[in-house]
Formats: sequence, structure tokens, C-alpha cells
Amino acid sequence: MERLFGTNRRARETEPVGVVDIGSNSVRLVVYEGAVRSPTPVCNEKVLCGLGRSIASTGRLGTEAVERTIAALGRFRAIARLLGVKHLHAFATAAVREAEDGKDFITRAEKTLGTSIEVISGEREARLVAQGIIMGFTNPDGIAGDLGGGSLELIDISAEELKHASTLPIGGLRLIDATGNKIEKAQPLIDAAIAEVPWLAVGAGRTFFPVGGSWRAIARLHMEQTRYPLHVTHGYSIPTAEAIAFCEFLRKTKKLTGLAGFSLLPKIRREVLPFAAFALERLLRTLNPSEVMFSAFGVREGLIYSLLPAHERQLDPLLSFCAEYAGLRSRSVEQAWELCKWTDPLFDPPGPKETPEERRLRYAACLISDIAWREHPDYRGEQSLNLLAHAGLSGIDHQGRVFMALAIFFRHVGASQEHAADLSERLKALASKRSLKRARIVAAAIRTAHTLSIGTPGVIDKTSLAYESDKLVLTIPKSYAALDGERLRRRFEILAQLVEKQPEIRLK
Repeated sequence: MERLFGTNRRARETEPVGVVDIGSNSVRLVVYEGAVRSPTPVCNEKVLCGLGRSIASTGRLGTEAVERTIAALGRFRAIARLLGVKHLHAFATAAVREAEDGKDFITRAEKTLGTSIEVISGEREARLVAQGIIMGFTNPDGIAGDLGGGSLELIDISAEELKHASTLPIGGLRLIDATGNKIEKAQPLIDAAIAEVPWLAVGAGRTFFPVGGSWRAIARLHMEQTRYPLHVTHGYSIPTAEAIAFCEFLRKTKKLTGLAGFSLLPKIRREVLPFAAFALERLLRTLNPSEVMFSAFGVREGLIYSLLPAHERQLDPLLSFCAEYAGLRSRSVEQAWELCKWTDPLFDPPGPKETPEERRLRYAACLISDIAWREHPDYRGEQSLNLLAHAGLSGIDHQGRVFMALAIFFRHVGASQEHAADLSERLKALASKRSLKRARIVAAAIRTAHTLSIGTPGVIDKTSLAYESDKLVLTIPKSYAALDGERLRRRFEILAQLVEKQPEIRLK
């Protein structure tokens, strides 16, 4: 199990890794704790410089944008030094690689940043985007599209196999520049660029993964309009027809200032938004994907993925994160792994059926089941719910996120206080009946196990669960017989009821 999912990362004393992304719209520094399968940023700072604003009309980087970028890079260098970053990776994308004065800019930028800057090709950018999707999702299958200020990168992904890749000159800022900021002139440019990609028919019926700040802004606005209870863009899914309709609405609406959430976007995002929506709308009409799954992982995370050794790439991103978090916040990560195995028999016949993905989510819930033990007992459920609903998890969609949040909420509050938090009621509305029941079963099992072991390793792995006829049997060795009691029996009885069996505790 540890070979597949990893152990506590902190024990390996990973070194921080910095990535500087000089894009056509934004310039960003992200410093990760280390090059691991589920990287956690310790610093994430961006400046919206607009380097590519005038590329289409002048062929050059704007003077003001260049000065803002140079100033930002000076600060980024200082931050990296303060955080002890020994490996600072930097790259520039469409605006710099296409600008007449791109080489002059790179000379200044490298001197300011104190490291070399790779001007990456469109194909390499697309491949890094694909690796970012692989970093953020489990076995992704579909088309990824990264809309920047100067270009749109498209790539076909099937698991870890990267297939077709194309770069289109229809970034948000480029469209504004080429059309004189007239949205009605954008369609011929967008359609002509899309028509140059011969392989897009392979996207039909598969997932489309939008990447980039402008497209994530569309996801956030959609959440606001639908009053969606979560505010995490990674893994947020919209049916294709609904996504097209919303993009059309954003493109056609003359004044978006009254739209919920619009005023919270940076000015340059608000300016680009209609063009970004138009590009997404036209692309979706051509691709005809099964769903639109937004990604917060992109080219920067793809670069980190490219640095990983082969064995690290094979780790499960969700379980790697949960194991690491358990090592930081739980009483015992060893007991968390024991809990994964201890709950396995509950889902053997004749127990509830379980898919491989459901098993994976159960393991994730077991691993982080004790992260709130230091919180006040009255608020452990609510604190865990909020944390897991909005945590920076990868390798998981929103349905899986909701399951995990509810399972740990129920683990702390029990069946009698299920309505203790407003967010829990809104999350329950998102969950299917099957997922909700599974969350209650997993929660009841975790409550039983923690009551038995008090979060200590080496206890529950000496006990066992098994089905016998119409009974769910918990067998406890006589050496731990003193741990039996009213509280344990009450919680085990609830678990047995949820799997529709009679409870029996045996002391052997």
C-alpha cells in the first residue's frame, strides 16, 4: 500500500522548488514544498503585467508591461532567496517567443531573476499542460486546453500518453488587440484558428479540461450564478450544453458589472472575460465533449511533474496528499493506514458493493479521519467539513470531495447531529443517495475504530470485522477486552444498522 500511495513526505526532507511563469497576461512565482506527486505551494504570487497586449498589432512587448514584469521578477528573486529555493525554474510563453524584442527582454529578465529562462515552444507548452492535468487528475482522458493571453494550447491526453498537440493564436489579449476590443469581430479569428486543427474530432464524448486564469474565472462566475456551495475550481464540472450557454451569455451581455462575483475579478480579467468565453464557446461547439472539467493544474504543475522520477509519478495524488496530511495533523499515520485495511471487510460480500474509485475515496477518508483531533470537540465536525470541502486536493472531482467532507463530518458529529452545519446540508444536496449512504457507513466504521483504538496504532489491526449470516461481527482479542464497553457497543450497533446486519462483539 505504501509503495502505491507514498509515506509521510516530511520524513524525506524535500527541498523547495520554485517555478517562474512569464506568460502573455500574468507573471507568476510558485514555490512548492518539494518536487513530489502532490505538491503544496508555500508561496503563490502573480502580477498581471499584460506582456502580450500589443503583440498582434505591433509585434513588440509593451514598454510599461516589460517594466512591470522586470520589477516583479526582482521581487520573485528575493522571495526565492528568503525561502531557500536552490532550484528556480523559469520559462516564458507565447508573447516572449513571438515578440521582435523578445530576446532583449530575456537578457534583462535573466539578469534580474538570476537564473536562465527557457522560452518554450507551443508544443512544449502544450505537453507541460498535459502533464499538469496528469498531475491533478487520476487517469485523465480527454482534451486539455490552456488559454493564455497570447495563445491557446490544445493537447489530447489518454492516461499518461500524450498524443496530438496544437498551438492556436487566439489568446485573450491577442483577440482584444486584433479586434480593437470589438467582440463581434472575434468569431472569424477564433473559427479560422480552430479550423486549422485537424484532429479535434477525437474530443467528441470525452472530457474537456480548461486551463488558465480566464477560463477559471468563468468557472467561478458560474458557481456564483448557480449558488454552488463549493468555491474550488479544480475538478468543477459543467455539462457541455450548460457551459456553452453560459459562455454565450457572458459574451452577449453588454454590462457584466452587476453579475455576482464579476467585480471581484482583477480588471484585466474582466476585460478579457468576454473573449475568453467566446473562445471556449466556439471550441466546445467543435469538440462536443461529454463534460467540461476545470483544472487549477497547468503548465507549472506540469513542469514539476516532469522533474519527478518514474516511481513518484506512479503514486496516487489524492492518497499521497492524505497520507502526508495525516503525518502532519493526525495522532498516528500508522493507525490511519490500519484503518484502511480494517474497513475492507465491510465491503466484501454480502456487504455494500464498492467500485475501485469508491475504495480509493474510502482510503482517503480513513487517512485524514483524525486530522481534527486537536480542535475543540464541539467543532471538530464543522472544522473538518470546511477544511476538506475547500482543501487543495488533487486527483479528485467534486463528487469525491463532497463524499470525503461528509464522511469526516459524520465521523465527528454522528447521526444525531447531522444538521449541525449549514454547509453540510448544502453538500448533502450535491451527493447521490449512494454516496451519502456510503459516507455514513464509512463514518460509522471510523467512529467505531477510533473508539476502540483512541487513535493509537497496533490495536485495530489485532481485531477483525466479518459478516456471518445476518450478523456483522467484531472480534476483539482478550488482551484488549477491557476496551469493550457501552460507548463502543453503541457506535458498533449504528454501523451494523447501516449495513443492515445485527451487531455482535466477540471476545477471544
